[in-house]
Amino acid sequence: MRSPPGRSKPSGMRHHGSCRRFWWSWGMSEWKSYALAELAVIRVSNVDKKSNAGESPVLLCNYMDAYSNDYVTEDVEFMEATATAVEIEKFKIGKGDVLITKDSETPYDIGIPSVVIDEIEGLVCGYHLALIKPRVDLVDPVFLSKQLASYETASYFSRVAAGSTRYGLSNGAISRTMLRAPLLDKQRKIARILQTIDQAIEKTEALIDKYQQIKTGLMHDLFTRGIGPDGQLRPPREEAPELYHETPIGWVPKEWVTKPLSETCEWYSGGTPSKSQEVWWRGNVPWLSPKDMKRFELSDTYHHVTRIAALQGSRIVPENTVFIVVRGMILAHSFPVVLSQNEFAFNQDIKALIGCKSLGNRFLAYWLVANANSFLKKTTESTHGTKRFDLKDLYQIKIGVPSATEQDEIVLRMNIFECMVQSEIKRKGKLKIQKIALMHDLLTGKVPVRVDTVAEPEAVNA
Repeated sequence: MRSPPGRSKPSGMRHHGSCRRFWWSWGMSEWKSYALAELAVIRVSNVDKKSNAGESPVLLCNYMDAYSNDYVTEDVEFMEATATAVEIEKFKIGKGDVLITKDSETPYDIGIPSVVIDEIEGLVCGYHLALIKPRVDLVDPVFLSKQLASYETASYFSRVAAGSTRYGLSNGAISRTMLRAPLLDKQRKIARILQTIDQAIEKTEALIDKYQQIKTGLMHDLFTRGIGPDGQLRPPREEAPELYHETPIGWVPKEWVTKPLSETCEWYSGGTPSKSQEVWWRGNVPWLSPKDMKRFELSDTYHHVTRIAALQGSRIVPENTVFIVVRGMILAHSFPVVLSQNEFAFNQDIKALIGCKSLGNRFLAYWLVANANSFLKKTTESTHGTKRFDLKDLYQIKIGVPSATEQDEIVLRMNIFECMVQSEIKRKGKLKIQKIALMHDLLTGKVPVRVDTVAEPEAVNA
């Protein structure tokens, strides 16, 4: 077991001067502290989004361009605007520059960094951003961006942010930001390591998007054409009209029966147990609310209640139940659908659906996801402006119901892609956790890096 720092060594052991530093300081003597103003030129932009006559056209890097991207590249779709010659000269962005968000509605969204890794002609720093031009003889741009994203720096920005309804960083606060850095070659090594994991995350996100697009196309085909007796997708109606019949929801395979959801599902309402009964909220029954509904399959929730609380103030439904949100502002852009892997209680903004004998719950859940846009078109607003469904409208929506065997075939194909998507989502989560750990270890010097003797690759600012 390692002795805690500061604890004296056992008697009889000599204290050699060369060994007095503790293990966590080995290799850190070369790390130095700097104020940001020592490492870079800092300019707070005042270039707005307007296009004015007599000014030169520019591409404008705005708040969300920096906030949403760790790396600013030529692939970003920049806004077109105009700027004066003085503004262009002062706020033009070059490869190797770093941008941070200067102000926002919360103190936690300021100081978010992004580094420019492409040379982009005509790009100018927009309002609400600070342009940081690193002294490349002292600091690597990617390393600097990562240090600005570290927990310690983010905490500093949150503390010094001024404002009540909108928070901002003053020029002085930005200039006084304290950062630690080793020698330049080690900065570049750290930057390459962190860039590598960022690239892995980016590739995983691209793979998730690809699978989601394939899954969306597959859902459309499966829920309009289905699976024929040969185990393949039926040909489109244009190629084989004899396989389809016209229904109120359009052309569907002639074997399918079209019924309203009121006849194919049992509908259940939930509720919220009294918050005044604190003991009710210390149970082990998962209690579902819309904020939990971020995944298709769910086995647990943020809040839990006792069984008595669930029976008196809500309702308990078995695993393999389908849940949809019927009220809430999330319906302004999303239609959450969850298939439970555990028994759940649930709140009053959600409906629980259990398919009747002819309709499988997993088939129903996938069908709801496939038709999310159609459902969102039926939302209305309450007197308070909250989005909601009129349940009568939902009950009347019709669904094409295949045979149990065909439902199983459709579900099997959907399960394959759902597993692929969820596998990549889990991988992305693990990579992000790994990145956080690496940033802490590398940017504090806790884990020293060794610089290879081979030639360094081209730096970002080269």
